[in-house]
Amino acid sequence: MLSHNNCIHLQPINIVEMSKTKTRRVHIFKRLPLQKDYYAICLFGFILSVRPLDKIEVNHESIHAAQQKELLYIPFFIWYGIEWLILYIKYRDATKAYFHIRFEEEAYAHQSDLHYLENRKHYHYRS
Repeated sequence: MLSHNNCIHLQPINIVEMSKTKTRRVHIFKRLPLQKDYYAICLFGFILSVRPLDKIEVNHESIHAAQQKELLYIPFFIWYGIEWLILYIKYRDATKAYFHIRFEEEAYAHQSDLHYLENRKHYHYRS
C-alpha cells in the first residue's frame, strides 16, 4: 500500500486534443504497486505514474480506463490476469504475453490517436 507521503499530485492535464469532455489527472508516486518494468498504470480510472506522462502515454492509460469502466472494473482485472497467464503459458515469455493481451493491443494500436476515445466503440478490444 502506498502512503500519502509518497504521492505528489499534479494539476489535471487538460488534453483538449484528446477529448472535449475528459480531463485526466496523473498521480505521481516514487514507487508503483508491484513495481516491475512499467512506469504507469491505470487502476479504477486513476492514472498512477513514477514520472510525468506525455499526451500519448496519458491516452494509452485513458484507453485502459475506458476498458475498465465498461467491464465494471473488477472483471477487467480478472480477465486481464487470466489472459496474461494463458498467454504466458503459450509464449513462455512475460513481455510477449503482456503485448498480446487484447486490452494492451487496443491501447497500443490507438494510443497515438488523441481523438480515439471520442469515437471508440464499446468492447472494441473484442474485435
